[in-house]
Amino acid sequence: MITAKIQGLLFLLFLILLWQVLYILGTGVFKWWKPYALPSPRGVLLSLQKLIQNGTLIHATTCSIRRALSGFFLALLIGSVFGLIISASSFFKRNLKPLFTGIQSLPSICWVPFAILWFGLGEASILFVIVIGSVFSVSLAIENAIQTIPPIYLKAARTMGASRIQLYTSVIIPAALPGFLAGLKQSWSFSWRALMSGEVISAYVGLGYTLMAGRDMADINQVTAVMLVIIAVGMIVDKLVFSNLERHVLKKRGLA
Repeated sequence: MITAKIQGLLFLLFLILLWQVLYILGTGVFKWWKPYALPSPRGVLLSLQKLIQNGTLIHATTCSIRRALSGFFLALLIGSVFGLIISASSFFKRNLKPLFTGIQSLPSICWVPFAILWFGLGEASILFVIVIGSVFSVSLAIENAIQTIPPIYLKAARTMGASRIQLYTSVIIPAALPGFLAGLKQSWSFSWRALMSGEVISAYVGLGYTLMAGRDMADINQVTAVMLVIIAVGMIVDKLVFSNLERHVLKKRGLA
């Protein structure tokens, strides 16, 4: 019996084979595209090998992950405060939540001009784009997680004489944790995408910068290779950190 991992590997190999066939048909048989305009599996692999050997890919990936994590944790801190404020006040829920929902739909690239004008071309501008691109998602994730708490929990805690602080520390935050962790996965994806928006404009090193360097050299294989690395890093962090953390919490609560 074929396991799920083997099935996934076979499917990946099938996609690569299909990619190679389309490349051969499109650039060699039917002449739909110029060879330099369409990446090939071999060309992408050679670009990855070149970027790894000269140290560019490892350095760029390390810088990007460091920036993303710094911005994400700062957004987590700020967003948690706003999320708790919105959930605790009907006034802010009516007025601030719709505003956050609207701003969250704004692409992160829209904040890049503000970042450059306010902070210049540097690390501060990239950090600003990451934070502004994910802080609203964190706030809404916390508010939504708190809203899903069964009201009976709150009524029971108040009946037992719990103070407002105890209500949050002993009931609301623990009960909302599973839903909040699910929201954090989405917030991480917002942070990672926002980072790329900042790096393609104002960074001098990073995956976004390396991607744009490939574009400037008209190297479609390098562009594709960096795109695949960006996808892989985002998926790995989500799988190893957030999915495992969510699974651990759900298992501890008897929900998985």
